Amino acid sequence: MHASGSSNRRRRGGQGDHMAINARELPLGKVFTPDFRFTVPSFQRAYIWKSENILQLVSDLHDASKTPQTPYFLGSLILVRHGDNRYDVIDGQQRLVSLSIIIAVLRDLEQDADLMHQLDALLVEPGDKLRGIISEPRLTLRERDASFFREHVQEDNLESVFDMDNDDLATAAQRNMVTNIRNVYDEISAWGMSARQQFAQYLVNQVTLVIVTTDNLDGAHRIFDVMNMRGLPLTPSDVFKARATSGLSDAELDAYTERWDDIIDPISDDPHESDEFFSYLYLILAHQPDTGKLIEDFLDNVLKPHIDNGTVASFINTVLAPYAMAWRIISKPNETILPAEIRHRLEGLNDYRNHEWKPVAMWALVNSYRQLGNPDCPPFAQRGSRNVKASTSLAALEPHDERRLSEILSALERVTGIRTLIRTDVTDRRGYANAAIRDLDKGYLVERCNGLKVRDDDQENAVVRLQGELQSDNALVRLLLIRANEQKAQSHLDRPRKCSALPIMPVNIEHSKSFSDWSPEQHDHWLYRLGNLALVQGTEEQLDKFNEFAARRDRMLMRSDSRRFPLTNELKDYNDCTPSLLEKRQSETVRLIVDYWGIRYDRNNNDLTVQGIDQLAQSPTAHAAHSSKRVTIRQVIQAGLLVPGERLVWERPRKGERWYATVTENGRFRLDDGSEYPTPTAAARAAAGGRRSGGLEVWKRTSNGQKLSDIWKQCRLQSH
Repeated sequence: MHASGSSNRRRRGGQGDHMAINARELPLGKVFTPDFRFTVPSFQRAYIWKSENILQLVSDLHDASKTPQTPYFLGSLILVRHGDNRYDVIDGQQRLVSLSIIIAVLRDLEQDADLMHQLDALLVEPGDKLRGIISEPRLTLRERDASFFREHVQEDNLESVFDMDNDDLATAAQRNMVTNIRNVYDEISAWGMSARQQFAQYLVNQVTLVIVTTDNLDGAHRIFDVMNMRGLPLTPSDVFKARATSGLSDAELDAYTERWDDIIDPISDDPHESDEFFSYLYLILAHQPDTGKLIEDFLDNVLKPHIDNGTVASFINTVLAPYAMAWRIISKPNETILPAEIRHRLEGLNDYRNHEWKPVAMWALVNSYRQLGNPDCPPFAQRGSRNVKASTSLAALEPHDERRLSEILSALERVTGIRTLIRTDVTDRRGYANAAIRDLDKGYLVERCNGLKVRDDDQENAVVRLQGELQSDNALVRLLLIRANEQKAQSHLDRPRKCSALPIMPVNIEHSKSFSDWSPEQHDHWLYRLGNLALVQGTEEQLDKFNEFAARRDRMLMRSDSRRFPLTNELKDYNDCTPSLLEKRQSETVRLIVDYWGIRYDRNNNDLTVQGIDQLAQSPTAHAAHSSKRVTIRQVIQAGLLVPGERLVWERPRKGERWYATVTENGRFRLDDGSEYPTPTAAARAAAGGRRSGGLEVWKRTSNGQKLSDIWKQCRLQSH
């Protein structure tokens, strides 16, 4: 099992390649007995079940126990035999650990001494000196979690779990166990004693598993290959660890299997995040994005050369460890000891929903701190628990040219922001990241790296987007306003826990005295522009009942966390909201953002912010200028695609809900309660009581069922 990768490959076609496989179905009471000693091999993944997984299992089993004569099949265990009764668990660890937790909770709540003893015997073999049977747990986890699982789950010590916090727990698996214990305890303790005993009897006698065993394992990595082909739930990290450790000697195997877990476990027990990490690591190392076959590509182009050359240990220590630490820093920059400027740059990058900036940031961090992967030099600040090691000093990380690191992150934030704003597609974003890393690997200056440059047409299109409407993209608007406020403050601003970009002028001004002088055209023009939006602590619902400017302004400024934003705080100086005020705010906000990114002037030193949208749209380099223009209800009426008086409907059959709207002469949608709204989205939100809905997708003509999105698209094509 611990043979090298080359000898494993030689034996694949040999006579010893046959594996005898046996399968039998057994109730749980026959599985947790001296007949089976389960061990989770070191190459296996950790315990990753979340509360929703184990609570669903408890609920399903509880429902099934109400018909006690009907068996409940819980799937199969895939085991590798070692001796008479010892087995490695290849598939089934998550269920075995979860079942152990459920049994431990039942034992803790049980008052009948005999039943308590019987439940205890399902978890730990009580031993028999006369028969030579030693006391030991039925299930042994990986070394890093085994003692915790035995002490706090198997050995009747749940009370200690309730007193723990995250700082007392060494791994993500232990955090999952503690959370699941608490939730299962809360669930089962609410049942009566008889219900718990009936449930326990059902669990032991009627819950069954199919035990699949083999006694001929040609290397752990081969089992993983077979499982993956059969569609069992392996992650790339599982496969990579199994294949990498298959290339180690017997003396190295245990140490580097544990080292791999030490490196990868803190990243996340979310398979999606782990997959993303390896995908970006592949881009960095192979200088190409993965092709959608990450496992195959990473094995062939990254791991295989190390396995063939016997350098797997070096790969783990000098490649995997520093890049995994860089990933952790990126995820929680404010918990590190890195300089404030670096932390703030990374925090800004985390504002973006697209993540193609991450491989460039990972490269920059790894190439800026020589000891980033050293386990004796953790870059995270001490958290105040007795169980947390004191953090290292910044000097111990051996920083190398932090000024260049700051330059890379600054350029990376600029291009990420602009490409998010102009909606650059994911393939191009990956291509830019790859190009940036290629040039950085060559030692190019930051300003010479192609992937970190802003093209002329992207610069102009970004200014066009900023000057236009930004409807239905609240996250983007929020981060743009954060950039503008930080530029105005000339410093980093701490964000409130909940921060929203809220409209100064309400969506509906029909009955508002503050906006009685506004024309419908003026209202439409400013409704979704940056000048009409301000950063405020809280959510949009807090302004719903305020239609007068003074009341909205005062509500926005009520909390000190809102007043920390200078563009929000300056609203206190105005008693009225006028088109000229919003125009002033619009110009200032756009100017602040382009100054923050350094894209205000083109190559001829022309100030792009003083040029109108139409003027920029006519530029030969601007290809997407029209994307910022919203099609209004009035434009659709003028194009003859909607007729005043026409009825629209939004139906939600599953919820039994239906709303109607009528197209008005003045370019509004009027709901049946008489209220009018300037956009389909505003009308949908009002109809549904504040729930967010894409208005163009939900409203349809009552006459033929045509969606408004199709009508709006037709209008846009006609106008261009």
